[in-house]
Amino acid sequence: MPLAQIHILEGRTEEQKQAVIEKVTDALCEAVGAPREAVRVVIYDVPKTNWGIAGKSAKSLGR
Repeated sequence: MPLAQIHILEGRTEEQKQAVIEKVTDALCEAVGAPREAVRVVIYDVPKTNWGIAGKSAKSLGR
């Protein structure tokens, strides 16, 4: 059972997250030959204050 874990900054819409789930599922099915029913995708919405870039939080950088 392939499991993909995706970490993204908070703020994406449900539609955007659904698109990620569909496309990652398609990619895993194609790449490793897994049946769709076996693929799992987990999306972690990370708060901008908890995501660091070059020593600063994404929030302080206006991301």
